[in-house]
Amino acid sequence: MSKDNLKLGMLAEGRAEEFLKKNGYKILYRNYKSKLGEIDIIARDRDTICFVEVKCRLSDKFGQGCEAVSGRKQGQITKAALSFLKENKACDKAARFDVVSLDGAGREEKITLIKNAFELDRRFTY
Repeated sequence: MSKDNLKLGMLAEGRAEEFLKKNGYKILYRNYKSKLGEIDIIARDRDTICFVEVKCRLSDKFGQGCEAVSGRKQGQITKAALSFLKENKACDKAARFDVVSLDGAGREEKITLIKNAFELDRRFTY
C-alpha cells in the first residue's frame, strides 16, 4: 500500500471515529491487530460491541466504499473479532459488524454507517 493510501486511510478512520462518536458510539480501540487480522475501529454502541470496517473512496469510479468489503475481508475481520472477544472474555456480549463508508471528497463527502453490514462467518465459532 502506498504512503498516500495509508495517509488517506488514517484520515478516513479519524473522520469515521468522529462520526461514530457523534452518533453515540464509545470508541474502545482503533487499528486493533491480532495475528489473525486487523479491525479499523472497535466501539460500543449501547451494550453491543461493534467491529467497524472503514472504507473510503475519493470518487465513485470503482463503486462506493461499502461495496469494497469482500467476503475475504469479512472473514479476516471475523477472525480478528473472535480473537478480541476471547482475549477480553467478552464472548457472552452482543456483537455486530458495521461498515462506515466515506465517499467523495470535500463538501461532496458522504458518510454512511451500515449497522449489521454482515454476519459472523459460519466457518468460525467462539
